[in-house]
Amino acid sequence: MRLSAMGDVAMTVPVLRAFVIQNPEVKITVISRPFFKPFFEGIPNLSFFAFDEKNRHKGFIGLLRLFQDLKALHIDAFADLHNVLRSKVVRTLFALSGKKTAFVDKARAEKAALTRAENKNFKPLTTMFERHANVFEQLGFTIDLSNPTFPEKAVLSNDILKRLVGNEKIPDFSGIKIGIAPFAQYDSKVYPLDLMQEVVNKLAEKKGNKILLFGGGKKEIELLDSLSKNNENVMVVAGKLQFKQELQLISNLDVMLSMDSGNAHIAAMLGV
Repeated sequence: MRLSAMGDVAMTVPVLRAFVIQNPEVKITVISRPFFKPFFEGIPNLSFFAFDEKNRHKGFIGLLRLFQDLKALHIDAFADLHNVLRSKVVRTLFALSGKKTAFVDKARAEKAALTRAENKNFKPLTTMFERHANVFEQLGFTIDLSNPTFPEKAVLSNDILKRLVGNEKIPDFSGIKIGIAPFAQYDSKVYPLDLMQEVVNKLAEKKGNKILLFGGGKKEIELLDSLSKNNENVMVVAGKLQFKQELQLISNLDVMLSMDSGNAHIAAMLGV
């Protein structure tokens, strides 16, 4: 179970891919928001259960319904990859029913020690991928993450290519494809836009490069439009594609330059 945020959900995917390959006799049910379902498509022995946040699974009574819905699937063990109040409630209900449970350690104390103003503890932290794998190890399984597998690059439809340019002409999509996602949830994680403009312009000097700008929302789209001006080989992706199409596009990138945001984790999930 992992309900949010986008990047955190994406970071579960490589671990689950490794798990199903190395434990082919085990069936997995992923519980998450419906929007994230495309992340998990194509993974064998994995089914997706949509968490209905606004209706059926809303509030404490909704979590009781969620437990009953999941119980009907004859689940043998519950892996809590979120470790928040909602997942703790469901995890506790499974534990009380006699099922094995395990939860992710988010290392809050270690992160606080690393980022505090004084007397920082400069000690490498265990990655979230390894922390997710540890959850399954607590349940009695082993996962080797040393040789990750990724999905094949998606075949881009003419519809996707036409949407990028906003007309019926299919653009030339050869050359090096560079994704740039210049925004993040917190301003402190964002590279100054004037300097990002210099990055875009420098990359655009090589006409064989195709530069694709990712983001979302009216304000970000306006800023991306500004970054793309005067460069024919720079295209704004934001607002033009459905989410699944955007994933297909990202899978075809040669590199993704991103702030600490969901786009970085999605690209990594797809092997970019």
